[in-house]
Amino acid sequence: MIEIDDIISTFIVLWSVIDPIGTVPVFIAVTKGYDDTKKKKIAKFATLVSFGILLFFLVIGEIVLKSIGVPLAAFQISGGVILFLFALNMIFGSSKPEEEIQLLNGEDNGRETAVFPLAIPSIASPGAILAIVLLTDNTQHGILNQTMTGLVMGVILIITYFLMLLSNKIHHRIGNSGAIIISKIMGLILASMAANNILMGIKDFFQL
Repeated sequence: MIEIDDIISTFIVLWSVIDPIGTVPVFIAVTKGYDDTKKKKIAKFATLVSFGILLFFLVIGEIVLKSIGVPLAAFQISGGVILFLFALNMIFGSSKPEEEIQLLNGEDNGRETAVFPLAIPSIASPGAILAIVLLTDNTQHGILNQTMTGLVMGVILIITYFLMLLSNKIHHRIGNSGAIIISKIMGLILASMAANNILMGIKDFFQL
């Protein structure tokens, strides 16, 4: 029997690690060169990709990691390193990255942007993947609880999608300059989140 407290607890955990509100400034920063139509397509595709990734780890993530002998702590550390490198790119990125050049030439349909950095590592972050694996641990949670976790995850991703759509109005108000500033600030925040992931992974791995 699933209790309301379990649903609320799962919602809070997944909301924290997926962070729909935190995705908004990232979405604004990485889609500043696209028109509204492409932004909507990017938001939709990023949400679907994120759902697919998280659903994969919900169903067989634990099995895959254990079969290849990768402890969850190591997975968290590697995810933190990747997130940190992306954060550095947001802070010190060149003025004309390859993606922007492709965009100006009309060659980019936005799918690469939707996959990286939106779906990974912004929405389906290392922390979100880790949380999904832990919340569906077969030794602690039954099928009903795992199904509930999947439904809660879907609801949060839908909320994330609509928040990204609303970010278009925010972008119109702040312009590209504001988006660049947000990108730099978000880079700093993501760097600190990445460092925390790495430190927590080290703590768990060495059982400190």
